[in-house]
Amino acid sequence: MDFSRQLPAARAAPAARQWLPRQHGAWAMLAVPFLLGIAASAPDPWQLVLAGSSVLGYLASATAQSWRRARRREPFTLPLAAYAAGFAILGIPLAVAFPALLATLVVLGPATAVVAAGARPGTRRDLANSVAQAAQALVLVPSAAWISGAFDSGRTAVATGIGAAYLLGTVLVVRSVLRERDSRSFTTLSAGFHALLVLPAVPLGPVWVLVTLGLTARAAALPVAARRLAGTARSLRPAHVGAVEAAASVAVVLAAFLTRP
Repeated sequence: MDFSRQLPAARAAPAARQWLPRQHGAWAMLAVPFLLGIAASAPDPWQLVLAGSSVLGYLASATAQSWRRARRREPFTLPLAAYAAGFAILGIPLAVAFPALLATLVVLGPATAVVAAGARPGTRRDLANSVAQAAQALVLVPSAAWISGAFDSGRTAVATGIGAAYLLGTVLVVRSVLRERDSRSFTTLSAGFHALLVLPAVPLGPVWVLVTLGLTARAAALPVAARRLAGTARSLRPAHVGAVEAAASVAVVLAAFLTRP
């Protein structure tokens, strides 16, 4: 979920961008599955370690992508080393305490390969790249539930399904408003995907039906608004899309905690 636009590779990256990537939507992509995992289980101090290692892992990955794309790579070397070291400091004890978490490599390995391939200079971030990033984040649902000490396979499976549907839906919505703004067929794909989620939401209760209907409405309305406002003083900007997706993220997380057993 990259709500920013990439700067040309020829420009030198400002100091802030060397340490903090401009993929603002990635924070919600990390937070939502992590919180869904907690909602499906119970809070535990180890989840703070998981959260810290996930943030550092994301920052290391994003910085590595910037390093690979940049013509001047030296400015990214220190941030990359710092984030990688921090990830190892938190991640290794976590893996030792909960070796079952290494099973997530089945998803993380291929997904990371796709993301790395998309970081080649001159390569656009395509749909497969965005889906791979969503898959990387999705493993936080079972991971957060597993280390809680209150793991329930049924609840975790439902939470993982909700996380997958939400993350994939967000990828489609953001792409339909930014990169695929002029494609009505992509808008139909995005809105149709969300509409199909209403039926499986019924067994989860009225809260989830309302949330799913709201997500479907935003998937249908945002691309239309983007096309109508394009070229005007009130054109829909990435920041506006990000604000809508932040509200959607809050709605999904609140629904998960309101309906927990």
